Amino acid sequence: MPFESTKLHKDFTISATGYYLSDYNCIDNGLKASIMAIERTVHSPLATFYKWENAQRNRLYLRQPINGEWQNYTWGECGDQVRRMAAYLKSLNYEPGSRIAILSKNCVHWMLSDFAIWMAGYVSVPMYPNMSPNTVKQILEHSESKMLFVGKLDDWAYLKPGVPENLPCVAYPFYGITEYKNWDDIIKNNAPIKENPDYPMQNLCTIMYTSGTTGVPKGVMHTFYNFGFAAEYAFPELKVDNTAVFFSYLPMCHIAERLLIEMGSLYTGGQVSFAESLETFPKNLQETSPTLFLAVPRIWSKFQEKILEKMPQQKLDRLLKIPIVNGIVKKKIKAALGLSKAEQCFSGAAPISVDTINWFWKIGIKIQQAYAMTEDCCYSHTNYIDRNKVGTVGLRFPHVDVKISEQGEILIKHPAMMKGYYKEEAQTKEVFNEEGYFKTGDKGDVDAEGYLKITGRVKELFKTSKGKYVAPMPIEMKMAANTDIGQALVIGYGLPQPMVLVTLSENGKKKSNADVEAGLDKTLKAVNETLDSFEKLEKVVVMKEEWTIQNNMLTPSLKIKRNEVEKLFQDNYEKWFEMKGDVIWQ
Repeated sequence: MPFESTKLHKDFTISATGYYLSDYNCIDNGLKASIMAIERTVHSPLATFYKWENAQRNRLYLRQPINGEWQNYTWGECGDQVRRMAAYLKSLNYEPGSRIAILSKNCVHWMLSDFAIWMAGYVSVPMYPNMSPNTVKQILEHSESKMLFVGKLDDWAYLKPGVPENLPCVAYPFYGITEYKNWDDIIKNNAPIKENPDYPMQNLCTIMYTSGTTGVPKGVMHTFYNFGFAAEYAFPELKVDNTAVFFSYLPMCHIAERLLIEMGSLYTGGQVSFAESLETFPKNLQETSPTLFLAVPRIWSKFQEKILEKMPQQKLDRLLKIPIVNGIVKKKIKAALGLSKAEQCFSGAAPISVDTINWFWKIGIKIQQAYAMTEDCCYSHTNYIDRNKVGTVGLRFPHVDVKISEQGEILIKHPAMMKGYYKEEAQTKEVFNEEGYFKTGDKGDVDAEGYLKITGRVKELFKTSKGKYVAPMPIEMKMAANTDIGQALVIGYGLPQPMVLVTLSENGKKKSNADVEAGLDKTLKAVNETLDSFEKLEKVVVMKEEWTIQNNMLTPSLKIKRNEVEKLFQDNYEKWFEMKGDVIWQ
């Protein structure tokens, strides 16, 4: 009996320790047997760590540059450090299941501390390294974290006030944090755990606080089983094995990086390299040459800008039309990016325009758009290298059940769904329907071949003063075809017609205002020809400053905070709307 055809009901209760427990009530014994068969194939992250620690003890596992010099760690060396730190954590005698937080950029010790937390029987709480001190404090208090690992950060002095003074902390080596016990000193003074501790698969292993484009972050709870299920089914499906080379630079506390890099390395036995900094990112990527690579749309756009800086579009088009030369050009571009060995290149976390994907396809980089979220453990849909349908987010992974509601909302269900939002039982119940499907908040449809296409957000629809509803995302994707545009946000609540706010890309910033304006005017007319009358954009407003994480316009995963942008500029909407011209400079 295939899992996707089943009817499941999920009841949420709270245990004495405060965890949400999920109980699947099966309609028939055949279904129950089917689920049990699935569960028997899943191994815990700790079990896979022990496997590779033993099987390839002397093989390189983790590597990172410190001041430009690569530091290398074998599986055996990682195992020794994890076991020593786990022994120290157990000696603290926290209640089993206690939360221990991690505040750091991606690095070797981020992963080692995560493994040590699990090995000691605790629950990890990863935090974005670029959040505000208030958010740090909020998450530490809400999660009731007993301890904090702190490490690679851009500005520790800025974040430190968010850490309660009485909270015990351990500092990673290399990053100059001296006021706490240091990782290296601790592992010198603690003998490694000899046994291979493991825990029930339904035990909570992490609480991941979502960055969120609106509101307060919510703690998404995942079990060992969730991580195991997602990894055991995704990586064989993607044909990734222990020859894999991963490159880690997106926030590890984001579900996509956590599954692709951390779980990917554990469940394939592959190797992980870390970027040292934003400045060294291109060099580190070239030195790593990963076999698979994930980027958010903003990164792909930055790659495109850098390529066009060195080779203008007209010259690139001309060279790509010449036999033999086109192959040489494609090879050089991929090598310059560090993607010469990348067998699969993914885009996720936010929508990417068809024009951007098609542009990269022309230079030999076939981006595979994927779709998932924190709540579904990054296990939902993807395009495959041999089944890649541009404009869609791909086909569902095995055992994923997808439905489209009467309102057009995408509903997802599978065995690795989150166990709820920590301490938020009411919010948890709100996001699941009566059949146990998770309400994604995204609108979409499934075509005859089974490919899912995202068409917008349920809550991002806005109504113009003419009473017409407009879905902004598809229009924003069309505007993104203009490489002078860095970011685009369609607005128009209460206006007669929508407008689009844009920031300029690096490519656009180098041009004169007149040239940029001419291009924007051309794009505006071309896009409007594809839209219904009530959707047509009245004008383009060019913003003075780029939207960034620092000015609170982007989430840590580089999604635009629509509410924050609107809050800042909405008082100007009517004024801009009344101004003459199709392109307005703020």
